[in-house]
Amino acid sequence: MTEKNFGMIKAIAYKLTGISLSDHKKNMVYGRLARRLRALRLNSFDQYCALIDQENCSEHVEFINSITTNLTSFFREKHHFDFMAGQLLPQLMRKNLKTKRLRVWSAGCSTGEEPYSIAMVLRSLASLSGWDVRILATDLDTNVVNKGKNGVYPVDRAENIPDEYRRFLKTDKNHEWVRVKSSVCDLITFKQLNLLQDWPMKGPFDIIFCRNVVIYFDAPTQKKLFDRYANILTDDGHLFIGHSENLHNVTNRFQALGRTIYKKAH
Repeated sequence: MTEKNFGMIKAIAYKLTGISLSDHKKNMVYGRLARRLRALRLNSFDQYCALIDQENCSEHVEFINSITTNLTSFFREKHHFDFMAGQLLPQLMRKNLKTKRLRVWSAGCSTGEEPYSIAMVLRSLASLSGWDVRILATDLDTNVVNKGKNGVYPVDRAENIPDEYRRFLKTDKNHEWVRVKSSVCDLITFKQLNLLQDWPMKGPFDIIFCRNVVIYFDAPTQKKLFDRYANILTDDGHLFIGHSENLHNVTNRFQALGRTIYKKAH
């Protein structure tokens, strides 16, 4: 893969997804895309670049799936879920008492551990019984969205799940796999979505989780995305971002509540 090839791959990735691939990702990109060359029986990266440079190319889905990173786990950054259970949801239940409606969006849901963690917290609150509660889970990568829909994980993936939420899992008789129970799955709709394109959903959302997603975007793209999140959140809506991200000097649409938790500013 020549520097010219990598430059073209970076430009196409940015155009399609808004992701800015840094130079130190070159080896990772090479390794992942070399598999696509073999699958397509192409002899060179020149051929592959010519292919993905075409408009509406069917390979774009596999290209995007290859360059996106899907590192996730159940109850990752547990303080977010503790805040949601202990403070945010009791507030929302008072605020939304008339409509009994609650909407959460997991944007960049990867293989589903994040939305399932959110759903377990929601299902554990008996006072939400009878409410209209929905979680939208979206990701750019079609492969991980399909894995998330299945709700089946190797048993070691579930080790981070706190004891109070383990009742929402079923373990197979060989203790190799866990399946998330249907009472939790029923709250979630999984969809493929490119965050930088049109959003088909209208909202408004009470809570948005967008964690470890914007680190791949440049500052102007981040600003545009956070403005769109603010627009689709309810008044006083909350945004959770990743531990290596912050909104300082990016947007003034949110006020910080501490530890990567933000509230929509008036």
